[in-house]
Amino acid sequence: MRFINREISWLSFNERVLQEAQDTTVPLLERLRFLGIFSSNLDEFFRVRVATLKRMASMGKRAKKTIGESPKKILAQIFERVITLQNKFNFIYQQLVQELEQENIFILNESDLTPSQGAFVRNYFHHEVRAVLVPIMVDAIEEFPYLRDHSIYLAVLLSDSTGSQKPKYSLIEIPTDNVSRFLVLPKEGEKNFVMLLDDVIRYCLDDVFYIFPHDTFKASMVKLTRDAELDLLEDFNQSVMEKIEKGIKQRKKGKPVRLIYDAAIDSGMLDYFLKRMHMKKGDDNLVAGARYHNFKDFMNFPSLGNTHLLYPRQERLLHPDLKQNQSILQVIKTKDVLLHFPYHSFDAFIDFLRESAIDPKVTEIKITLYRLAKNSKVANALINAVRNGKKVLVVMELQARFDEEHNIFWSDRMRDEGAQVIFGIQGLKVHSKVCLITRREKGEIFQYANISTGNYNEATSKIYADHSLFTADKQITEELQLMFEFFLNTYKVPDYKHLMMSPTHMRKRLEKLIAREIELAGKGKTAGIDIKLNNVADQDMLQKIAEAAKAGVKVRMIIRGTCTLGTISDEVSENIEIISIVDRFLEHSRLLIFKNDGDNLIYLTSADWMIRNLNSRVEMAFPIFDKGIQKELREYFDIQFRDNVKARIMDDEQQNNYKKNQNPPLRSQEQIYTYLNEKIESKRKALIAPDGVPVAERNLNKSSKSNVLQKH
Repeated sequence: MRFINREISWLSFNERVLQEAQDTTVPLLERLRFLGIFSSNLDEFFRVRVATLKRMASMGKRAKKTIGESPKKILAQIFERVITLQNKFNFIYQQLVQELEQENIFILNESDLTPSQGAFVRNYFHHEVRAVLVPIMVDAIEEFPYLRDHSIYLAVLLSDSTGSQKPKYSLIEIPTDNVSRFLVLPKEGEKNFVMLLDDVIRYCLDDVFYIFPHDTFKASMVKLTRDAELDLLEDFNQSVMEKIEKGIKQRKKGKPVRLIYDAAIDSGMLDYFLKRMHMKKGDDNLVAGARYHNFKDFMNFPSLGNTHLLYPRQERLLHPDLKQNQSILQVIKTKDVLLHFPYHSFDAFIDFLRESAIDPKVTEIKITLYRLAKNSKVANALINAVRNGKKVLVVMELQARFDEEHNIFWSDRMRDEGAQVIFGIQGLKVHSKVCLITRREKGEIFQYANISTGNYNEATSKIYADHSLFTADKQITEELQLMFEFFLNTYKVPDYKHLMMSPTHMRKRLEKLIAREIELAGKGKTAGIDIKLNNVADQDMLQKIAEAAKAGVKVRMIIRGTCTLGTISDEVSENIEIISIVDRFLEHSRLLIFKNDGDNLIYLTSADWMIRNLNSRVEMAFPIFDKGIQKELREYFDIQFRDNVKARIMDDEQQNNYKKNQNPPLRSQEQIYTYLNEKIESKRKALIAPDGVPVAERNLNKSSKSNVLQKH
């Protein structure tokens, strides 16, 4: 059995993102935004995964023993694949530029402007841009200036057409933190014009360097990507927060892992800058790119009112069991409720917190937080709970990559308000997403929970496909209480009967569930495993799945990102089918279904099947007991697995071929929205009597008549 390298498999996922940019059935401006997503993904990949491999390369044989391959060999494969993808990216961008022109949207550069457009751009430059520019004359300083990660720069060559002046060199950071990357120029008839900030600056370089006698300017884009891994050294005199803050500062000065430059850059200028940066042509971290970098900004490309070039607006659905101005806690007390994001509104969870904050019977709120929105309604609801006298415990994960500063800010805010904020368990990221409400009712304690596969983040809930369960089932809430007690007193590991927790015993429990399916298949009984995860790279778990398939267990897998299962035997491959869905929303939910001879065991989980998730993080898989929700999740999985529009076949050659068959086209994300909407409609119709009178109103009238009769 052969495994695919994790990094190469991830690049295959990012190629699927690039396919969305190429797909002509995707609205045009959305395709441009997929280029931005591809670019943003690739930046993070270099900052984390490539940086890690570069670190390991210095370890020699020890590194090969750790990861099974030579880091240098993997890096060579990565750069080869990246160049191929980058060339494809550039080709798609040029295609999109042409298609935008057919829609009367023209992206102009500094050489395309008419005199009136030039006057408009120069006026904009003087009023909005010039004051925030910080040109650095590189040739006039001894030490080469520090290049910030995430930033893009114009490398500028100043020369004199007469040849009487010595060339000068400058660097200008593009101030996208202060000014939009895109300038919309005045419309001409039906034609719309957009100009990148980079080209606005290029057009006005003579206004930047007016004090010099030089009259010719050449400017090319450069961008440096730095190692973003945090080095959290053991210093027992420092708090966790101090270590994180120190690590963030170190990250900003991380070692360079990639320098991208415009392939059309002046050769002499490139030589000069490389020499000043102590680099040389041929270095493996030099990448010749196109004219523009930081394509992530294209995720915010102006729509110019062209709604037909965007995805159609999709109204968030209200769950049929959760009505406005009705107590959520009272609903949950009688039944479990499952939300499907982004199809359902995240407001239900905010209302869950808000209701608990002002409910006089609620005494305590406990929650784990991993990534919060910028202006977090969740954090504000928790602060409101504290102000209403509730005891609030927040388990905040400070090491949520690239959100550390954000989480530190909210930790300080909530602690200042009086919440108890703790930072998980040393050496383990807390990745599970749980909220537990404690309420005193008639002298007894009742608890209400929400457990989610995704973050408590109202921003990402609009674009991430996740599941979120509300429950008051004591089988679950009592074990969640044990989990929070463990966070406070880590010396005692709870014995969970229903929850599967990592790093303590999730792996063993999963192996037992797989073994059970193998046993059932051997007896000729109904056996099968349905798996929906983001990433699968744990070789031991993949080996177990291969063993199950070899034993006759039917395995269906939906893996959005990395899947390292490579070449397998025919007897295994005939029982395993793996697809990946990349579409409008980011598939983020994790679902496990064990057929168990017809008595399905169904779990939602925060954990992917990666070594880090199963061995080095606090993760949770929680069972679904409600039969109706079990049926809903089976149908959800079946809809996704029938996708023949956005599903790709995952194989050892990583060709990313679309899944095609003779069935009518089925795009699962659209079908799931329709499925959930139909459930709302059927519930509404069930509440209306044949004569059109709502059942609730009829019952109210009956109750009123009964009261009148009793009075008489």
